[in-house]
Amino acid sequence: MENEKQPFFYDITLRDGNQALTKPWNTQEKAVIFKYLLKLGVQAIEIGFPGSSEMDFEACQYLASITPENVVAAGLARTVQKDIDKAAEAIKTAAKPRIHTFLALSDFHMKYVLQKDPQDLRKMAIDAVKHAKSLMNDKGDVQFSVEHFGDCKDNIGFVIDTLQEIVEAGATTINLPNTVERTRPFEFTSLVRQVYEALPKHVTIAVHCHDDLGMATATTVESYFAGARQLECSLNGLGERAGNTNLYEAAVALYNNGVNVPLNLHKIYETAMIVSEMSHIPIPIQAPLIGPDALAHRSGIHQDGAAKTKGMKKGAYRPIQPSLIGRDDDEKLAFTSQSGKTAVYEIISKAGYPISMQEAIRITPKIKEIAEQVGELPTRNIIDIYFKEIFKVKGAFNLIEFVKVRDSRYRLKFSYHSKEYNIEVAADGPLEACLSALKKAGFEQKLLHYEQKAIDEQIKGVSADAMTVIHLMAPNGENIICRGIDQSTAKANVKAIFNGLNLIEELKNKGK
Repeated sequence: MENEKQPFFYDITLRDGNQALTKPWNTQEKAVIFKYLLKLGVQAIEIGFPGSSEMDFEACQYLASITPENVVAAGLARTVQKDIDKAAEAIKTAAKPRIHTFLALSDFHMKYVLQKDPQDLRKMAIDAVKHAKSLMNDKGDVQFSVEHFGDCKDNIGFVIDTLQEIVEAGATTINLPNTVERTRPFEFTSLVRQVYEALPKHVTIAVHCHDDLGMATATTVESYFAGARQLECSLNGLGERAGNTNLYEAAVALYNNGVNVPLNLHKIYETAMIVSEMSHIPIPIQAPLIGPDALAHRSGIHQDGAAKTKGMKKGAYRPIQPSLIGRDDDEKLAFTSQSGKTAVYEIISKAGYPISMQEAIRITPKIKEIAEQVGELPTRNIIDIYFKEIFKVKGAFNLIEFVKVRDSRYRLKFSYHSKEYNIEVAADGPLEACLSALKKAGFEQKLLHYEQKAIDEQIKGVSADAMTVIHLMAPNGENIICRGIDQSTAKANVKAIFNGLNLIEELKNKGK
């Protein structure tokens, strides 16, 4: 079966991906990921599970309020009235709100986990959809998921009958999750096809696949050709246990098979890097498409084939043009004057130092300038430039002194275009103090993200320097990543902010 409808990408990173993190993201961190999702062009975002915690409820409220009119903002809810009410309240400001409610209907789950009669569970699901629909009115819609649909082979008739009533109750999207991957893709997609053929054609069929056996991408892609239009995926494959379908892999697989994929594929690589850093989950070295070795060649035969097909649309040993997903020069890791931002990112990352794609783009011209004079640069030379350009950003702002005067009082002394400022403020900590002092001086900054790490910890141990990572919002809305290092955590915080101030100033000057 050929699916003539364009795939509809429904991202679950902020809900399924977030709930699997050892330290779930707060509202500001979710907002950073949310903006990258918008850059990718996903059509729907499950922004959270409002009933799970007050923090997630507040995050959903905020994200719903900034969701563009053409993007669906979905909130998850159990088939419980209070959950559905909470979800409706959290997403009500979105232009296209969606309540996503779910219930397991497999024989095994109903008998051993829910321990309820199938008819009672059918009624629970129908009543939940009716209630959700009454709250959405004509503004939003309702999605229902058959949790553990992959286990429903033995009672598929009951499931289809239930789904027909659920559609009559008001659900317009029916999601079929492979909640635990146990069988081959063909077994699952045959069930998807049965549901697709049984339900009215105005109903959108969705799939949500977990990667327990490593086949989530294959199952999702084949489900599209079996009638599923909505594909639920996550960035970097984040999710419970072994993760969910990786959005990048599913999108590129469909693209390679001639499907019109409505995403900005060139944003994939940059997005993957920021998600990895913010989730604290490294990208496996051989991860498809985005891994450091995904497009690397070590075998002489492979190197020969790669060289002979370099620049061609189809490569001898690569699935795509690297530029399709925003990668370049990634078939060669050594840096010469012909190398680019990806080589900078890979070399510095492999050396054990943190860097984002945004930072790699910024320092690449400096490295190229030297490479043009001396040829291929050793890693040590690149690391030296990295430390100079990332941690000592020169510009109009110059930090002179930052000290704690006494309990909860700090003094910041700095200059801007040679004019000196000396400001004392009361604050709970150095970060708040620095930002408050800057605001008092007329240089207010919006902090999007903050984290503290150690740098060179493996080499220096307990004497390792503190490294602050901060995201500031530039006047044009761009997310500026800045870092600072010092033996003092407080001074690392302030140095990071001043590096960010000079980066924002540089951005302003470029726009003039």
